[in-house]
Amino acid sequence: MSAAARPIDEPARRVPLLAECDVLVVGGGPAGIAAAVCAARHGARTLLAERYGFLGGMGTAGGVTNFAGLYGKRDGEMVQLVHGVVDELLERIELLGGLNAPQDGLQGRIRVRSYDIPAYKCAADQLLLDSGVQLLFHAWLAGAVRDADGALTAAIVETKSGRGAIRARWFVDASGDADLAHHAGVPYDLGDGAGDALYPSTMFRVAGVDAERALAAVGSFGAIDALMRAAAGRYRFPRDGAIVRPQRNRSEWRVNVTQVANAQGRAVDATDARQLSAGEVEGRRQVIEYLRFLRAEVPGFERAELIDIGTQLGVRETRRIRGAYRLSGDDVLGGARFDDAIGLNAWPIERHASGRVEWTFARDECNAFNQLPWRMLVPQRVRNLLVAGRCASMEHEGQSAARASGACFAMGQAAGTAAALMAMRGIAIDGIVPALQQVLRADGVELGR
Repeated sequence: MSAAARPIDEPARRVPLLAECDVLVVGGGPAGIAAAVCAARHGARTLLAERYGFLGGMGTAGGVTNFAGLYGKRDGEMVQLVHGVVDELLERIELLGGLNAPQDGLQGRIRVRSYDIPAYKCAADQLLLDSGVQLLFHAWLAGAVRDADGALTAAIVETKSGRGAIRARWFVDASGDADLAHHAGVPYDLGDGAGDALYPSTMFRVAGVDAERALAAVGSFGAIDALMRAAAGRYRFPRDGAIVRPQRNRSEWRVNVTQVANAQGRAVDATDARQLSAGEVEGRRQVIEYLRFLRAEVPGFERAELIDIGTQLGVRETRRIRGAYRLSGDDVLGGARFDDAIGLNAWPIERHASGRVEWTFARDECNAFNQLPWRMLVPQRVRNLLVAGRCASMEHEGQSAARASGACFAMGQAAGTAAALMAMRGIAIDGIVPALQQVLRADGVELGR
């Protein structure tokens, strides 16, 4: 081994205690927001640790700019199916003037709600602080401490103040990448298990669009594949299935077109620092190439200006923990029902495969949703940890649907509520489901008929 390749021995050190709480939530995306709000409102001293200086997860840091999976078809009618904390968040974003009207796509089979990112950030701050949540921003999860019985006792974070420990009675991993679960020794699957995963995208927004001409050319959901095919010889397009869509201000459009691969031509592994770094650069290269196409080839975009690129690569899939149950693609397509349901998923399977986006819809088009079971939040090996969001216990295809923000809000609300009930009322995890379902219904959550 060369001297350059030899590992460095770090001296042993004591880590100062940064905070103590009843429930620690790691990650401030939809799952973490809902988990923290619910844990605090049900009596738990709650701290949320987030690596950025704002909340929203991929919805803000990744530049996604829309909530997907809140709406689905029930009895043939497109309605909002995911309720609870998200209703209050939507209301707060709207009061700040940052929420768009619902937008339908794919022949009316999906419905999303777009938002202005600054309004989402501010509304989320207000929601958590008004609920009594303590926020710790710029805190990067760096490790976990377990006792002899296998329970978590503390999470280790790196901050601008140095390394510190946060002690809690219950933990909710809503990091998206299962960072806390990974450090705690929970088994997981990475991507599809065969060296690939859902491909990430670098999201960006443009302004200065002539909305009337653009809408006439590509429609309100911006399917522009025909224009791309006509211009394919003059540009390098990483994928088919591009979507551009107007925001609340119709001169501003959100662009979801890039697809970022690693040096081997597979999806970037966002848990690998070198791959992630290279992916950030490649994503921005694709942004500039696509902007050139928009200006030259798409009516209404001739004077489009690049106004924002996501703070980070938009990651769709990394680690998925192994829990008491793994949600499958067939569960999604078959509209699965579970006795331990804690919320709903209304988003179809959306595979971001090499060079394309593949959609597969529920077999019952009149009732296009499935229930989410409590067991998918319960990891193996660690008894006081719950995992919510895109890193919960799912198979690759199940995660291709339930990673959307609607299901993440549902999982987070259940995880935070359960953590508070177990921490404050002493309810055992084996008997939590009846009490949890009762509280969720009282808090406005739709569990499905």
